[in-house]
Amino acid sequence: MKYISKYITKVSSLQIFQIIRFGTLFIIGIVFAKSHLTTSEIGIYETLIFIAGAISFFWVNGLIQSFLPLYNSNKSSTEKQNETKTKDTRFYNAFLLISLFSVLSFLFIYFFKGYFADLFNNGKEIPHINLLMIYVLLNNPSFLIEYIYLLKNRVKQVVRYGIIIFSIQFIVVAFPVILGYGIITSIYGLIIISVIRLIWLFYLLNKYSHFSLSLPFIKEHISLGYPLILSALLSGSALYIDGIIISNKFDNATFAIFRYGAREFPIVVLLANAFSNAMLPEFSLSININEVLFKIKEKSKKLMHFLFPLTIVFMLISKWLYPIIFNQNFAESADIFNIYLLLIVSRLIFPHTILIGNKKTNVILSASLLEIIINVSLSLLFIKHWGILGVAFATIIAHYFQKAYWVVYNCFITKINPGLYIPVSTYTIYSVIIFIVYLFVTYYF
Repeated sequence: MKYISKYITKVSSLQIFQIIRFGTLFIIGIVFAKSHLTTSEIGIYETLIFIAGAISFFWVNGLIQSFLPLYNSNKSSTEKQNETKTKDTRFYNAFLLISLFSVLSFLFIYFFKGYFADLFNNGKEIPHINLLMIYVLLNNPSFLIEYIYLLKNRVKQVVRYGIIIFSIQFIVVAFPVILGYGIITSIYGLIIISVIRLIWLFYLLNKYSHFSLSLPFIKEHISLGYPLILSALLSGSALYIDGIIISNKFDNATFAIFRYGAREFPIVVLLANAFSNAMLPEFSLSININEVLFKIKEKSKKLMHFLFPLTIVFMLISKWLYPIIFNQNFAESADIFNIYLLLIVSRLIFPHTILIGNKKTNVILSASLLEIIINVSLSLLFIKHWGILGVAFATIIAHYFQKAYWVVYNCFITKINPGLYIPVSTYTIYSVIIFIVYLFVTYYF
């Protein structure tokens, strides 16, 4: 264990944490599918999880991402930043802000119960939606925990916390079903794990933060975070808009084929996002930005050496894999999935990390707004010629444009050459290879 622990860094700890989280949720899904639960019961659970994620993901991500570079370089902090200071008010005020948004989400579900019923349950009240409201209220603030460890440079604790908390989550959510109980026990399990995480968060806040309100800090946090919140909302809505377009043009069967294929390779998304978030505090810690850019370049190159080959393997086997995992009716979904695998080309460069680190979050928002416009416009155009494949291609082009926009901005406005943070030769070679493999799989398999 000591041999492994010496290789745990800020980046790898957060990546491992996200993989543990994803793996736990994936295994819970398998347990449910193999259990006595009916498809309807599983559907209730998935609907609740979907709603919780849909109303929370954008502002949680936005507030966390804006807090990371703000932590050590905020204008409003009255405390001197030095190595001997162990307590401050920043964690507490970040907690207050996330808690405020959690309360607003709670109220949103409460006042729009009828809307959710119409959307997800044919006008009938969604079962256990009151429990969902409690879960949303309690769960979201605890997303701070792993980042408190990260910012306090307790990287091993990030991994330990992930192993412990998600093991407990598996026990309280999956074990009742294994023992023969109904899905409501699993929903109560989600609330139990949220309470445990919240208790642990209060322990960390008491250890590392003073419980003192700082309105200037909260104002600065909101000012930096709101473009990221809106950006995440716009980017996250793209898939839903694509679904609406397809549902209006095709039948339910075609819509299902698209939905089963329109998903990124989760390992790529998890590792890339964790890497980006882990690098954000570096901008406030380092005096020399070139050091941070070099770290991004070298560490992203390692990601490329791992994730590009892995993605290529899945691209090669996807047409055999889909009918096995699902059934023959979803064989066409593999064609959509292969197109979405091409998103790795935009995922593994990190101009947005530099922009957020330098607190230029308005640029993030403007690019995301243009991305959604391009996505919708091209989807409506391409669907006439290539059907659901055209909608997938529109998504790829929109994502590529977004990253290109940020790269160009960094190059010409902030004067940061792409070669300083992108391993250009490695990136170019892998990008060319994956496009060749895509053409080969599409036209010869």
